[in-house]
Amino acid sequence: MTDTQPYGTPDQPRLAVHGEAHLEVDPEIAGLTITITTRGPDRRTTLDDLTRRNAYVIDLIKSYENAIEKLETGAFTLTPELTRHGRGERVRTHHGAVRITTELNDFTALGELTTRLADLELTRVDGPWWSLRHDSPAHTEVRRRAVQQAVVRAREYADALGTTLTALVELSDPGADNPAPAYGMPAPGGMAFRSAAPGAAEPAPALDLEPQRQTVRARVNARFIMAPPTL
Repeated sequence: MTDTQPYGTPDQPRLAVHGEAHLEVDPEIAGLTITITTRGPDRRTTLDDLTRRNAYVIDLIKSYENAIEKLETGAFTLTPELTRHGRGERVRTHHGAVRITTELNDFTALGELTTRLADLELTRVDGPWWSLRHDSPAHTEVRRRAVQQAVVRAREYADALGTTLTALVELSDPGADNPAPAYGMPAPGGMAFRSAAPGAAEPAPALDLEPQRQTVRARVNARFIMAPPTL
């Protein structure tokens, strides 16, 4: 049967409230984006150099296997640079680039790896991007607190009317209709590191990175039935 009284009746008054909660927690993972570039006089030389350097970077990242949660290769480009020669054009040089993304759960290893990557020639490192896992307990905890706050708020309203709650009619998550950005998206505060010229005398010291605290929020809408108050 269709509910023709969405706002309740004198015998079954309804009470609508919302509950909110937020937590400040330490990040669980950190992401890096590594862009390797190269340049050569012909396509094959450029491709061979890019392939060699890409393999080196991947092997370097994999050497931290216990700390690595994700390793993916993204965009790859190999582009000729043209220059005018007389009445026509000819290929002057070739530019190559490959992008790699990785996520780590060990922030000590993260600082060391970031430095080693940034120390490579023609290599750019962006990050770290701090985040939580999709199944982080923090998400569960903040939702639980939001529900608890909704119940407490509803009881306070009912108490102000000298009555009590008798039933929960509806509990909804506003995010179901308007999804928030997915967990794990890059957080602000990342840095970019460009490599210096090749031939460094000795390895650079590991970066001392301070993890960026993450804010986790939840909001719920709740509707209750109250016992009829005496007004």
